[in-house]
Amino acid sequence: MKLSTKSLYIVSTPIGNLDDITFRALEVLKKSDIILCEDTRRSLKLLNHFKFKKKLVSFHKFNEKKELEKVIKYLNEGKILSLISDAGTPLLSDPGRLLVNKCIEKKINIIPIPGVSSITAATSISGFKDQFLFYGFLPKTEKEIEKILTYLAQIEFSQIFFIPAIKIDFYIKKFKQFFEGRKILIAREITKMHETFYREDVDKINMFKTQIKGELTVVISEKDIKNKFIDEESLKKKAKQYLKKYSLKDVVELIFKSEGLNKKKIYKICLDIKNKNEKNL
Repeated sequence: MKLSTKSLYIVSTPIGNLDDITFRALEVLKKSDIILCEDTRRSLKLLNHFKFKKKLVSFHKFNEKKELEKVIKYLNEGKILSLISDAGTPLLSDPGRLLVNKCIEKKINIIPIPGVSSITAATSISGFKDQFLFYGFLPKTEKEIEKILTYLAQIEFSQIFFIPAIKIDFYIKKFKQFFEGRKILIAREITKMHETFYREDVDKINMFKTQIKGELTVVISEKDIKNKFIDEESLKKKAKQYLKKYSLKDVVELIFKSEGLNKKKIYKICLDIKNKNEKNL
């Protein structure tokens, strides 16, 4: 396998079980001149496991800006560089975006080496619809969390979050508040010895009695708009107001986006109001 010079390889590495690494990922890492990594100690364990040595350069969110020009210099010299994260696919809630954008600007090749991701691993066994939104780490303050969850609760798709295990009970309370009627999957230690999956309705899930460790991947199911209760009186009032300004099609779309109700039912209610208004003219 011949690698391109003056190229940055974005290499996915295992999220736990080291046997999950791909042959191609190993080949690229072995042939790289430099491997950029978040924590050289963790990445050294990966290299030691597969019995090869390479120059590891620390590249994380605290030094990314500082190291950027130096990395571009290496690439312009024709060196082959790989970027890895501590685990999984780089740039998904991990550093590297500044570097990738700089490479795009400088017309430097960026080559993805796909592999393991806790996002797709957890979603694949969730049983939820495969139209999903990956958010990553939620904000830490109460005000910011409630602001973003107010918005996310209106989105119909399944949603994926990274949650520090130590904070899971705090976030469960918020999920109960904003994701009523949905289901939840909490994935812990994916691919590792103590791999565990917790499945429950968001409304029914209990707090954890004992503290769990690590980083959790949490998947919230899609919004069930098919069977959602419709307050017809409230909906009719809203539709009447909107129909004074907008077309039937636009009104249906507005209500669908804001209320997350079944579109066919919204259309029927709005059409009845429109027809009655026209008869009264």
